[in-house]
Amino acid sequence: QVQLVESGGGLVQAGGSLRLSCAASGRTLRLYSMGWFRQAPGKEREFVGAISWTGARTPYADSVKGRFTISRDSGKNMLYLQMNSLKPEDTAVYYCATTQNYALGYDASQYELWGQGTQVTVSS
Repeated sequence: QVQLVESGGGLVQAGGSLRLSCAASGRTLRLYSMGWFRQAPGKEREFVGAISWTGARTPYADSVKGRFTISRDSGKNMLYLQMNSLKPEDTAVYYCATTQNYALGYDASQYELWGQGTQVTVSS
């Protein structure tokens, strides 16, 4: 049984940085595509970015492009989200997810397995 566990969330001032981690256990994710999503209170879960299983493709939502970077260490079964120049509107619970069925998933419905989420709060 594969499990995903996010960590690294917290409270940060606007303009600051955070690095989220997603640890996978139970099965290697070397051949899985992975993604980051976020959900703010009262809003739907939205796509942040994704990474192909090779790591060669990393699409991002327009709202985070140029500020966030996704990376993975398949040998360690780890996924990362480096978030720079954070804004108050980035405040949300951030989730990592994995899919075996899509080369890259842009919609939450394309992902089969999710972590429990980690809270990111950006103060102004």
